[in-house]
Amino acid sequence: MDIPSKKTKVMFVITKSNFGGAQKYVYDLATNIPKDQFDVVVALGGTGILIQKLKEQNIRILPILALTRDVNIASDVRAFFELWSIFHKERPDVVHLNSAKAGGMGALAACFANVPKIIFTAHGWAFNEERSTLQRLVIKFFSWITILLSHKTIAVSNATKDDVCRWPFVKNKIVVIKNGTTKPDFFTRDEARAKFLALTNTPLPPDTLLACTIAELHKNKGLQYSIEAIAKLVSSNPSLFYFILGDGEEQERLNTLIKSYGLENRIFLLGFVEDASRYLTAFDIFVLPSITESLGLVLLEAGFAGLPVVASQVGGIPEIIENGQSGILVPARNTDALVRAIQSIISDTEMRVSLSFALSQKIALYFSLSRELAETLPLYTKK
Repeated sequence: MDIPSKKTKVMFVITKSNFGGAQKYVYDLATNIPKDQFDVVVALGGTGILIQKLKEQNIRILPILALTRDVNIASDVRAFFELWSIFHKERPDVVHLNSAKAGGMGALAACFANVPKIIFTAHGWAFNEERSTLQRLVIKFFSWITILLSHKTIAVSNATKDDVCRWPFVKNKIVVIKNGTTKPDFFTRDEARAKFLALTNTPLPPDTLLACTIAELHKNKGLQYSIEAIAKLVSSNPSLFYFILGDGEEQERLNTLIKSYGLENRIFLLGFVEDASRYLTAFDIFVLPSITESLGLVLLEAGFAGLPVVASQVGGIPEIIENGQSGILVPARNTDALVRAIQSIISDTEMRVSLSFALSQKIALYFSLSRELAETLPLYTKK
């Protein structure tokens, strides 16, 4: 009689439980890895929608009560011991860490708990954010320690790997596995537009041109520049409206900026919208004005929706968007460049169609979830 082989127990760990790019990455892996081979559990901080989504898929959840994104010595110490206790009790074969805070503390706690395999995914590096020189040096040091303590670090883009691959003793620890996704279950264009009319309670003319961004309202996303660009464009493009889907710490400041331009009925901060990607078919242009970005998972969804994209030429974005071929790239923090790029797409219908078609083809060929899974799963079982 054959004795069934023991499943490999994989524990994903992530700091926040909202539904940004890193959280979607965890969700996609946790819900799609073969259940006959792997036993999956997710440990996470916060009380966000990721918890609900995972529970709906019957994924076991372990809350980490003290784990938060902000630095706080007392809560960070408690979070470390929570993680150590969870690892010691659960005895996972693999701990797969995501985000800087969970990565650093999780790698150390996993080492103390003798976890056989520690994987860390770098969804971006905090030292690329707007910080003081001292803060960047400290963050670089702890990022280096995280890579050293992990058996393997996944970089989600070549740019993410290039940021650290020359550091001492890390070259052979880093592998590039670019994000993948599946085509969202899009609403039809009419359905999506009707739902947005209900959300904004604003009548729109039939020939309305809708631009959008889906992003966390964080300084890293550079949303002030897209708002400033739209403010410059509306006088010559009266049918142009701009929707930003997402919530975050920048909401009040961005609302104030919109009001300063008198564009409350032209630019809309809609806050968190559940399953936001399903609404992408409502729009005509997708804008991602990030200051720093490891890859930009939302660009894959915009590609599946057949949208022309204007995005910043930072991080791993050029690995998705080839300037002039599958989208338009602009320098970060450059409002005038955004204005020119968006205007060129508005003015040239043929370009709009060409860019969106090329991007959709590229996403389907190179950024599938099946490819991401095929490259990631061997890391869990390889000796």
